[in-house]
Order: sequence, then structure tokens, then C-alpha cells
Amino acid sequence: MTTFDTGPQAAIGSRPPGWLSSALLAGHALRNGYDAVFPFHELSAFEPACVATARRFVDRTLGGWAVRDLAYDTQLVVSELVTNAMRHGGGAVQLRLLAHERHLACVVTDYSSASPVPSPPDVLAEFGRGLRLVEALCSGWGWLFPGGPSKLVWAVLTSESGPASPARPRH
Repeated sequence: MTTFDTGPQAAIGSRPPGWLSSALLAGHALRNGYDAVFPFHELSAFEPACVATARRFVDRTLGGWAVRDLAYDTQLVVSELVTNAMRHGGGAVQLRLLAHERHLACVVTDYSSASPVPSPPDVLAEFGRGLRLVEALCSGWGWLFPGGPSKLVWAVLTSESGPASPARPRH
């Protein structure tokens, strides 16, 4: 059974958009979209280097999908989500990128069943700005519990142009 948390959320709220929910919860393939998964190995799930590895995965994946206009923002969002999974989620399990029309979703799975909560704004704090950054860059973000002892944290960015058509890659 999947549950949705109703904690503080950005624009869309705690439920992912329909196309993303369909892919994450029902396992449906995206029509005219892209889906790429990067599994973290247990040994690297707590190493800071896995954040850099995740950013490189984003860069290669978005380059292949011809969605370069979102590369920098997506790398920032992924860095924050993976770091949070390492610090608060018991480690990162996997990173999944999904592109549908003009939207790009970043989904990080971790080992925790605790809801992510943005820290109150504090200009002097050394940590605690990650989810605020995600909120500022994304059209929506949230989390869900697919069952079992894990959580999916998702964030959706919007592109000026969608990914290249699977039938005709852009050059």
C-alpha cells in the first residue's frame, strides 16, 4: 500500500503529477518519454563521491536526451536529494531520471520511512538549505512511501523544450 505524506510541500503538493505517479507506483512505461536509473552500490551509498557520480550521471543522461537547458539545475537538485538520502535517509538506494514532454523528474530512493522536512530559514546555519533550494528550482517536489522500509523523494523541473523524440534524436 502506498501512502502520501501531507507535510510542507512546494507547488504540486505531496502527490506527484499523474505521469510520474503512473511510472513510480504502477510501473507503467512513459509514452514518448525517457527513463534512466542509476543504482547506488551499498558501499558507496554513504561516500561523498557518490554525489559527484550522480551529477555525472545527470550530465550524461540529459546530454543523450538533448535536454541540456536543465543540466545545471538538475545537477543541483540531484546533489541535494542524494546528500539528504545519505545524511537523513540511511543511504541512497537509487537515482531515477524521467523525462515527459517538458518535464524532468529526479527521484531518489533511500532507506528511511521518515518524511523530509525543510529546515526553518536561518541565514547563519551551515546546513539546512537543501530542500529550500529544491523548492526554488522545481515546479513541485514531494515524497511517497511505496511500501516497505524505503521512501521516494521526487522533484520535477520544467524545460523550455522537451526531450528529443525517441524515434528521432536531436543533434
